[in-house]
Amino acid sequence: MNSPIHSPLTNHLIDSLPHRDRVSVLADCETVDLAFGKVISEPGDQIQHAYFPLDSFISLITNLSDTERLEVAMVGSEGMLGIPLILGLDESPLLALVQGEGTALRMPVAVFGRHLEQSSALQALLNRYLYVLMHQLTRVAACTHFHQVEARLARWLLMTQDRAHSDQLHLTHEFLAMMLGVRRAGITLAAMALQSRGLIRYHRGDITVLDREGLIEASCGCYSFDRGLYRRIITEADVP
Repeated sequence: MNSPIHSPLTNHLIDSLPHRDRVSVLADCETVDLAFGKVISEPGDQIQHAYFPLDSFISLITNLSDTERLEVAMVGSEGMLGIPLILGLDESPLLALVQGEGTALRMPVAVFGRHLEQSSALQALLNRYLYVLMHQLTRVAACTHFHQVEARLARWLLMTQDRAHSDQLHLTHEFLAMMLGVRRAGITLAAMALQSRGLIRYHRGDITVLDREGLIEASCGCYSFDRGLYRRIITEADVP
């Protein structure tokens, strides 16, 4: 798959439900606007809502200290924010930060819990999504340790492009450095390398993806692995 996973203003998890379950879930959701930089929850916060992004996307960040942060997952129209709720927990384990402004569907925790109890299809689908997310989290740990910054940056830009549904991205070096857990100088060198190969154009925080196929080749295999895993476990799965 060479194009972004989903079109704007849809959420693939909700769209994957049987018609009756989908209608029921949508009836209890409200559409909210998420502004860039909004903190939805801090580690240890009580979760108030489940979010299903439409054309917005959210970074899940682990904090080791005020200066040591690393993005460990990204949630867009392919997923949901509030995974602990599937396990019967309402505590946020990570910082949830809006990285791409836009809209999302939001459902109160109590209502979400009732839907989980009443819909075996929703439970089965979200269990599959939890499996995918767990696999991706372990992959991020290995990727951060073993893969070069240039390949990781290419992967991260592709992930962002998929969720932004656009070739135009606005990402400063400071923000990218925080997301990838490297120094700003490392991001500068990696971005220059990708630009010199004609894969992106970068100027003052504005990044344009010029060659998506080339960017996929430049990225580590983790990007294609994640896409393939999601497709196999979620997109091609038969939800009961």
